[in-house]
Amino acid sequence: MSRSICIPLLALTLFLPGTAPADDLDDADGSAPPAARRQQPAAPATPAADPHAHHHGGDDGGVARPDSHAPIGVMGDHMHAAGEFMLSYRYMFMNMDGSRDGDDSISDGRVLRDYPVTPTSMDTQMHMFGLMYAPLDQVTLTAMLPLVQKDMDHITRLGGKFSVDTFGVGDFKLGALVRLWENETHHFHLNAALSFPTGSTTEKDDTPVGNVRLPYPMQLGSGTYDILPGVTYTGQTDAWSWGAQASGVIRTGRNDENYRLGNGYELTAWGAKPWTEWVSSSLRLKWKDFGNITGADGRFNPQMVPTADPDLRAFRRLDIGVGLNFIIPRGFLKGNRLAVEAEFPLYQHVDGPQLEQDWMVTAGWQYAF
Repeated sequence: MSRSICIPLLALTLFLPGTAPADDLDDADGSAPPAARRQQPAAPATPAADPHAHHHGGDDGGVARPDSHAPIGVMGDHMHAAGEFMLSYRYMFMNMDGSRDGDDSISDGRVLRDYPVTPTSMDTQMHMFGLMYAPLDQVTLTAMLPLVQKDMDHITRLGGKFSVDTFGVGDFKLGALVRLWENETHHFHLNAALSFPTGSTTEKDDTPVGNVRLPYPMQLGSGTYDILPGVTYTGQTDAWSWGAQASGVIRTGRNDENYRLGNGYELTAWGAKPWTEWVSSSLRLKWKDFGNITGADGRFNPQMVPTADPDLRAFRRLDIGVGLNFIIPRGFLKGNRLAVEAEFPLYQHVDGPQLEQDWMVTAGWQYAF
């Protein structure tokens, strides 16, 4: 388990209303459903906001609802008012443990019948720094820079064990959100982004056969310029909010190592309920489907370990996510938002053998001004 996973959770507890005298929680990033900041006349448990504030991540003088943004695991879900900025930080931790082939979990011993080495587990951590700016009410620009750490444990057919790790900058992303249509309840916008190959595809570490280049899942980036299209819908009433997003990854060409990662798409939908003026809960479903690698890095021997085989990277998976959004509605921290979401697989199918995902947690902070 990561040494840094406790940091976002500790920060979360420090801002809870029970720990801050007189000042409770408020908002500022992520994903605003349509009438996210609409004025709420006399509803005690539901804060008010102006009729068009679901575009915004900032404070218009009213109090935003805690569910005025999507679960923290959803990105590019809301827009901002002209001239508004938003800063965000997300911490993501994903755990993979044990192998799977097709729909079935399989033992390490089963994998070692065919390969001299197999991975047994992998932890991936990501620190995502985000910036949003709206030059117009109809357009919000986005930028995201990730720092990635990966740790993978292995076992050999002879009973030996070893671990490898990588750390560095991932692929930088620039994008735009373009409003398509909205009214007081519903909102649609287009997501369009480009991923730049700033993450390394040549990471090395020490193994039983020396300091060698690590297989595909241990690299930090794709090595290609990737197109990231999508469309987002959000909706809200006084008692509930909801939304859906479809997004894709389209790789362009091959990288300097003569391969490209698989194309893929993601579909997600969620519903959320505000319980007080400072906290809401959410439930989300996510379907993810990605293909195998095209081409191959000639330095890898796919007969040695499954992670070196470009034909063993495809997967499709259905996850369920449970989240909490916190918002600071007043005081000197007004406008800050904290959120956390945990995701677990309901179904997964892989071109295996490859590691299966066990769970993922995302925690974040957002502030618009």
